[in-house]
Amino acid sequence: MIEFHLDGRSGVAPYMQLIRQVRHALRLGLLREGDRLPTIKDVVASVAINPNTVLKAYRELEYEGLVTARPGVGTFVARTLNDEAAAVEPLREELRAWLRRAQAAGLDAESIEALFATTFRSQFQESA
Repeated sequence: MIEFHLDGRSGVAPYMQLIRQVRHALRLGLLREGDRLPTIKDVVASVAINPNTVLKAYRELEYEGLVTARPGVGTFVARTLNDEAAAVEPLREELRAWLRRAQAAGLDAESIEALFATTFRSQFQESA
């Protein structure tokens, strides 16, 4: 099951953060068809968010055809986004190796994240 986390400083609306986290989990194969998402009540309790915000995120995911709500039972994954599953795992291993090298070089988690984020952004700005 997915655990949601919200970043109040991100500038991204909370419901969009939930949607992005579900999409990422679907893309990475962490959620599969038939998996149940946390109940609205569970999400509210774990991240201190308004129930309507969770409902809005779940409805948007349902509109996109990614999840299906079953009244009285829960919200379930209807389809995944990991069409490139075969390519993901080798890349994940390479990334883990890179992260180990970054840690060995003395970078802390925040520095590694900043390095990755700035490099990621500049790479995609160059190719656009």
